[in-house]
Amino acid sequence: MRLLLDENVPRPLHRVLTTFIQGHEIVHLLDMPGWSGTRDEMLYLRAAAEGFHVILTNDGRQMERPREVAAIAASRLHRIEYPHKHSGLIGMGIAIATVAAALPAALALLETVDRQQLITLRAVDPTASARLRVVDPLSVPPKHWPDASQPSADC
Repeated sequence: MRLLLDENVPRPLHRVLTTFIQGHEIVHLLDMPGWSGTRDEMLYLRAAAEGFHVILTNDGRQMERPREVAAIAASRLHRIEYPHKHSGLIGMGIAIATVAAALPAALALLETVDRQQLITLRAVDPTASARLRVVDPLSVPPKHWPDASQPSADC
């Protein structure tokens, strides 16, 4: 399957995907001479004409714009979007985790269907409470944790 990454997809994500996802051609739009800045209404039709099967984007607003929705439908390309509202290292981590965890399943699903699909990958929750488990061993000692009031035994 040929997958085109929209120009709003960070380059580091392209490197991750081409490293770990085998058996699919993954191309970043910025590597296509003359494609940078192509409006979404034209991008889907142009990508279909060039033999792509899927476009990956993080532009969640495309589906709210009638002309873009019409272009997506006319292209018959599969569209995969992933939520990405954070910037910096956290944003990059969320994008990589979300796409790397879900894209293989999405591509496997697309190989089994005979009509256009619109897929949204579910985001990884970046909040500390969702991503971290912190244990203070003096307050809540793990099983077999040495008792701080007892002198430690030398081995």
